[in-house]
Amino acid sequence: MRRLVIACGVVALLPLMASAAIVPYPPEFRTQMVQANGTSLYVRFGGQGPAVVLLHGFGDTGDMWAPLAAVLVRDHTVIVPDLRGMGLSAHPDTGYTKKNQALDIIGVMDALRVDRAALVTHDIGNMVGYALAVQFPTRITRWAVIDAPLPGIGDWENIIRTPLLWHFNFRGPDVERLVAGRERIYLDRFYNDFSADPRRIDEQTREHYAALYAKPHAMHDAFEQFGAFAQDAVDNKALLAAKGKMSMPVLAVGGEKSFGSAMADDVRFVASDVTVGIIPTSGHWIMEENPEATIQLVSAFLAKGP
Repeated sequence: MRRLVIACGVVALLPLMASAAIVPYPPEFRTQMVQANGTSLYVRFGGQGPAVVLLHGFGDTGDMWAPLAAVLVRDHTVIVPDLRGMGLSAHPDTGYTKKNQALDIIGVMDALRVDRAALVTHDIGNMVGYALAVQFPTRITRWAVIDAPLPGIGDWENIIRTPLLWHFNFRGPDVERLVAGRERIYLDRFYNDFSADPRRIDEQTREHYAALYAKPHAMHDAFEQFGAFAQDAVDNKALLAAKGKMSMPVLAVGGEKSFGSAMADDVRFVASDVTVGIIPTSGHWIMEENPEATIQLVSAFLAKGP
């Protein structure tokens, strides 16, 4: 019955998803600035039942998850923060290691009185998600990790040498001056290069995120997320050595035209119970390029357990 409800929810949302990539959260969601780990995070939350936390990455905010959240809220408590320094969250000067941002998310869970939750993560959200799950394994029940590598893990040293990833080291005051007022141009590069078909990321979506990343300090803090990768790699290697592989169920999802099954290969370095998932006809931007398949795959995985 639970899977039938999820499937019906997906079908009902298809016309809405086809008409616009940016959709509002359902009215049962509330928003709140949550004080956590010395900063303030903008959090959307709603529903009842087993909790699930959705974490976005660069080029998006928590807004990316609205179509998925609209399905999950029918039988889950859904929690969707904007990461530190991104979206509508506060912009602290420091704290952008993923190990520290995991404490941000634990603080949100504590503030909302959520003891345990499943995780769904994408891009930089994956990196925060790993740091969260490995440090607090009793708080995370299962993890859907989508289309981005983990610093220091697996083939990381070769991945970061890929010319497409020049932006990992693109930061500093002069870079910020170059990008200021040109946020849309900068973001278009990622939407175009990392998608299977740039036309799937529509004008509304591009303008929406460009406006958010043009807010004061937003691009600076986005660059800080990348600037922390070197320390993240050190932290992740130490966490893996100390904690070993995680035992929770993990769904490793890759866009067919992006990480594909290599996502699972990477995650198997840190987790022992890994299932492969592929989003057809999609590059990196799974919720923009193929939200229907993403929702079906993630919903089915979450339906298997708390």
